Amino acid sequence: MIEKIRALAKRYEDILSYLFFGVLTTAVNWLIYFPCFNWLRLPAAGSNAIAWVGSVIFAYLTNKPFVFKSHDWSAGTVVPEFAKFVGSRLLSGALETGLIFVTVELLAWNGNLMKILVSVLVVVMNFAASKLLVFRK
Repeated sequence: MIEKIRALAKRYEDILSYLFFGVLTTAVNWLIYFPCFNWLRLPAAGSNAIAWVGSVIFAYLTNKPFVFKSHDWSAGTVVPEFAKFVGSRLLSGALETGLIFVTVELLAWNGNLMKILVSVLVVVMNFAASKLLVFRK
C-alpha cells in the first residue's frame, strides 16, 4: 500500500509540489492584498497590483528550484527565464486585476470574497503557463 502511495506521489510530484507552493504563493498574495485593501484602504485593483508583484517574485524563487527543478542560477538562464515567468504572469495578473476592478470597484461586490474567488482561476492559469512556457524541459 505504501509503495502505491509513493508511486502516485512520484507520478504527480510536479502537480503536488506546485499545489504546495501555489498555496504559499497565494498566502503571500493575500497577506499583501488584504492589509492593503482593508487597513490601508487602497483601491482593490491597486491592492491587487501590489500583491501581484510580491507574489510573482515569491513564486519564481520557489517554483524554479522546487517545482520545476531548474537549478541554473546563472544570469544567462535566470534573465530570460524570469522574463518569461513574469510575462506569463502578466496575463493572469491583468485578468485578475481587471476582474477585481470590475466586480469590486464598478459593481461594488465584496472585495475580500472576489479576491478569493478570482485567485482560483489565477492558480490554474499560472500552473499551465509555467509548465508549458517557462520551465518546459
